[in-house]
Amino acid sequence: MLAELAEGSCVAGMDEVGRGALAGPVSVGVAVVDATTSRRMPRGLADSKLLTAQAREALVAPVRAWCVAGGVGHASPAEIDEFGIMAALRLAGRRALAGLAAQGLRPGLVLLDGNHDWLAPPVQTDLFTPEPPEVPVPGTDEIVPVPPVRTQIKADARCAVVAAASVLAKVERDAMMVAHAPNHPQYRWEGNKGYSAPEHLAALREHGPCELHRRSWRLPGQGDPVTDDMAFADEAFAAEEDADGQSPDATEDAEQDRARDVAPTAGWARHPPVGA
Repeated sequence: MLAELAEGSCVAGMDEVGRGALAGPVSVGVAVVDATTSRRMPRGLADSKLLTAQAREALVAPVRAWCVAGGVGHASPAEIDEFGIMAALRLAGRRALAGLAAQGLRPGLVLLDGNHDWLAPPVQTDLFTPEPPEVPVPGTDEIVPVPPVRTQIKADARCAVVAAASVLAKVERDAMMVAHAPNHPQYRWEGNKGYSAPEHLAALREHGPCELHRRSWRLPGQGDPVTDDMAFADEAFAAEEDADGQSPDATEDAEQDRARDVAPTAGWARHPPVGA
C-alpha cells in the first residue's frame, strides 16, 4: 500500500471495539506505519479478540514502539444515543485521527477492518439522525481531514497495522470499563466490559440502566425485551470464555451482529484521542 502513495506518506490501520456492548463507549484505535517501519512486527501480534487480556496488555508497549504513532478515540453512550452507532463510530475515528494530526501525522490512506466505510462522510445523510460535530485538530480551528479509506474483510486478522490498532483500542476501552466498575459494582464490568454477559443482563433487569448504558437500545427490563437476542448473547459469552476462566473478550463479532437488532440507528462519543 505504501508503494501506491507519494514518497514519505504513511498508512493508518484502524479498528473499532465496543460496538456491540450495552454499556460504555465505542472506541476506535489507529496505528500508523511508513517506509521506515520494521517488517518484524511485535511477536504475538494478532486481532485483539483472539488474544487474552494479559497478552493484549503485554503487546501495547511493543506495538507503540513498532508503529510510527498510534492512538484511540472514543464516543460516549450519550453520543451513541444522540447520533446513532455508525455516526458515533465516525466521530470516534475522527477523534483518533485528530490525535495523529496533533503530532503532525496525516495518513495518505486508512485501512479499515470490515466491508463498510463508516469513517468517511456518508453520501446520503439520514434526515432523522443528526450528524456528529466536526472534530478539530487539538489546539487549532482546523477540521480533521479524512484520508481515502480502503476496507478489507478480516483486516484485523490479516494486516499487522490493523491488528495493532485493535490491540490499542481494546486495551484502552477495557481499562475504562474496569475503572468505571467500582462505581457500578452490580453490573460487574471488571469482567464483562459492558457486554451482554449473563450477570450484566441480570443486573439490568434488577437495577435498570445507569448513565453509562446506551439507553436508546432495547435493554433487558426496559420496555420491550429482546429475549432471543439476549439468549444468543448469553450463549456466545459462555462459549467464548478465556482458557484461564476469566470473562471473555472475544464476544464482539457475534454481539456486533446482534447489536443491529438491539440498537436503533443511534450514536456515541466523548473521550478525546490518546496520542502515541
